[in-house]
Amino acid sequence: MTSCESDSSDDYATTNVLLGYASKQPTDDSFSQLGGFPTWLDPKFPPSATLAKCKVCNTIMPLLIQLHGDMPDQFPNHERRLYIFGCRAKPCRRKEGSIRAIRSIRLSIAVSKHPPRNTGRTASDLEPDPVTPSEKLGDRLFATKSPTFVASNPNPFSTAFNSISNPFSSTPLANPPCSSQKMLPSFDVLASKAPQRPNDDDLPATFAQKVRISASPAAPEPLTLQEPWPVESELPRAYHMCHLDADFESLESPSQKFPIPQNMNVDGSENQSTVESDGNDDADIFESTIDKTFQRFADRLSQNPLQVLRYEFMGTPLLYAKTDQVGKILVSNQSVPQTDLKKIITVNKGRMSGIPRCGNCGAGRAFEMQLTPQAIAELEADETGIEGMDWGTILLGVCKEDCQAQRVKQGEVGHLEEWIGVQWEELTVGRR
Repeated sequence: MTSCESDSSDDYATTNVLLGYASKQPTDDSFSQLGGFPTWLDPKFPPSATLAKCKVCNTIMPLLIQLHGDMPDQFPNHERRLYIFGCRAKPCRRKEGSIRAIRSIRLSIAVSKHPPRNTGRTASDLEPDPVTPSEKLGDRLFATKSPTFVASNPNPFSTAFNSISNPFSSTPLANPPCSSQKMLPSFDVLASKAPQRPNDDDLPATFAQKVRISASPAAPEPLTLQEPWPVESELPRAYHMCHLDADFESLESPSQKFPIPQNMNVDGSENQSTVESDGNDDADIFESTIDKTFQRFADRLSQNPLQVLRYEFMGTPLLYAKTDQVGKILVSNQSVPQTDLKKIITVNKGRMSGIPRCGNCGAGRAFEMQLTPQAIAELEADETGIEGMDWGTILLGVCKEDCQAQRVKQGEVGHLEEWIGVQWEELTVGRR
């Protein structure tokens, strides 16, 4: 152990933010990467090329990042992948739609959480009884023989159905209630009454529901034009590809910050016991001329300068500025960290009420991740010239419910566009 190292847990504060670092070597996560060409959750179900096109020049954009986004605790049975694309064309920079995001999702099949009880019945006993000629159709329709359903509770942690459980099986009652049924009125009595509408409450619930559904079908949603995803040879030139490694953010605890002793002078005199000026006036002037939000952003990143990604679902984004369009939307939802020496906890987590709600299901959106300026250096490692990307951070907000796209069948992959907030570098201040 060197003199600068310490095994004390009080030296650093750990946050809930997972940091991503570029790696030349493959990591345990074989999917997540910076740059390169996108790979899909299922090659048979790629997204529409329209989702990755720049809204300014209408060309497909190169990939900035793709991320393995499974969260089994929050969304069991959801396979999630996140993608961010950015246009390389200079005329499109700083314009809305030049950076876009896709959330891909596949829902796996939920199965029974509890195994079926052993009732001593065979699989053939569980098959539905056929309607014989001696049976009346009315007896079947109006439940004179009550069906018994085998309970089946979905288990989000299993991958297959139990083949014995049949939710559509029916078993006749030991004592049919035919003898207790009331006799129907004669035809003459019925004919003398005014026409009456059957009461849904007198019918089996399933039948009444079927009548309502067939009477007022839901209006189908308009179809969206799907543009096939092009082959790799037709895609734009990719950015430099890096694998991603991850570790939780560690920050120096307040006790590790060593202020300049008051008996030290700027000119380096060590024998002078007092300073010529307390420096308060200079500090006030300096504080008034800098953007405190940007300074906080820079200070936070400086403790882990190689980070390219900050990830915390339902967390709080680290803003690059508070006076731009994105900052004004989110600054009211920023929370003040409550810090101790071992953990930094943020309050009001996940509130992004200022951004548009999910266009697919209407639920609110939550912050999930952001890219940092170090990602630009990694992505443009093979680029020539000085006219590179000039954003400060890219924020991704996703549907809180992780909804699936419409008209996607079980086991297929759906793709939805999510909210992107780009905070650009200020043109009047050189920060890079």
